[in-house]
Amino acid sequence: MRPISAQWIANAVGGELAADVDATVTSVVKDSREATDGCLYVAFVGEHVDGHDFAAQAAAAGATVCLVSQPVDAPHILVPDVTQALGALAAAYLALLRTEGDITVIGITGSNGKTTTKDLLAQTLPDVIAPAGSFNNEIGLPLTVLSAGPDTRHLVLEMGAAAPGDIAYLARIAPLDIAVVLMVGSAHTAGYGSADGLAAEKATILDGLVPAGVGIINADDPLVARMAGRAPRTVTFGFGSADVAGRDRRVEGGRAAFSVDGERVHLTLLGDHHATNALAAVAVARECGVSTAQAAASVTAAVPASPHRMALTERADGVRILDDAYNASPESMRAAFRALREIADGGRTWAVIGEMLEMGQASVQAHDDLGIDAVRLGISHLVVVGAGARPAYVSAVREGSWGEEAAFVATIDEALALVRDRVAPGDTVLVKGSHGTGLWSLADALTRETS
Repeated sequence: MRPISAQWIANAVGGELAADVDATVTSVVKDSREATDGCLYVAFVGEHVDGHDFAAQAAAAGATVCLVSQPVDAPHILVPDVTQALGALAAAYLALLRTEGDITVIGITGSNGKTTTKDLLAQTLPDVIAPAGSFNNEIGLPLTVLSAGPDTRHLVLEMGAAAPGDIAYLARIAPLDIAVVLMVGSAHTAGYGSADGLAAEKATILDGLVPAGVGIINADDPLVARMAGRAPRTVTFGFGSADVAGRDRRVEGGRAAFSVDGERVHLTLLGDHHATNALAAVAVARECGVSTAQAAASVTAAVPASPHRMALTERADGVRILDDAYNASPESMRAAFRALREIADGGRTWAVIGEMLEMGQASVQAHDDLGIDAVRLGISHLVVVGAGARPAYVSAVREGSWGEEAAFVATIDEALALVRDRVAPGDTVLVKGSHGTGLWSLADALTRETS
């Protein structure tokens, strides 16, 4: 982060600096345990914890000043709304970086694939800042912006959406040079009513481009392809007719491979669905001046960088755990089922699945369809965890007349006990569900076990 003064921050957020602070701020944290010399501590009020209670602790650890919505016993900047103030600070800071250097801001949205595409670009572009994990909301995105510095040439941001207006708000904080739309699926339809409503929200990222900006859109997704022309300039990518076209797409050992302009890409990431994310990364890299050959080589060399996303662990007892438990949608569930089958290569397959959250009225039908998919894709064993996902169990039994091959359990502990009891060497176990289900803890437990 470029050093900035406490008074500059107060002016940027329209807050009151309640201290005579001459020192500068060189980083921003939202957890008092991460406070170090020269940081700005941002005090959020959470569901269970009030960050204001830890302002003095942050100051004692070296925080220059705290951003607060109520007075605290430490140097602070008082604002009505801390989240809004953080966004205003990030917007002002990014505008400052633009006046002082050459920075390209890249925003990525899509129902699936944002984090993977971000991770690929973080390993492909030079002098790049990208968020760790999935910092794609009104708190995570500003924190990522504020981590950039004078030497940052490429700033890669995820832009998520849970309700109308979310992406437009994020794009006002960080106007984009490049906006990427990956796909429109069924995730978060509870907040939009339909896929068309979700597509309309995703398309607003293109409205957030600077006047000379470019929209990079997926020509293979009909809902995304119709966004062509909304950006000042449009570049399409896809495996059909597109400006950046992938050719000769194959799956080798559960990993996608394809060619683009004669350059071969062989992903280390598991799952054929990552081919789309990889092609998007190549398209972005080319817009940033990276040659196709170098982009293809970098994407090929890229390794998984975020937890709980198609992470394969070979246990000492011969059982393989495929951890894709960070999040889930109907599209990503089906993609994970296909990857599971490819990786197992004829061995027994287990799909341990939790609820796909934020599906709204489509939830029962979506989970019902998921159980049918598991049967038709030939998954050996299906374990459904939690009442919200139970329709997947019911439909799987109905579709396949399964007995012991399908099971429903109410809790993660029950799922762990069942898999422990029945899994055998040579089996491959997929664990997948929305993050809010906590199924990632089951993946962690299974990964740690050796017998």
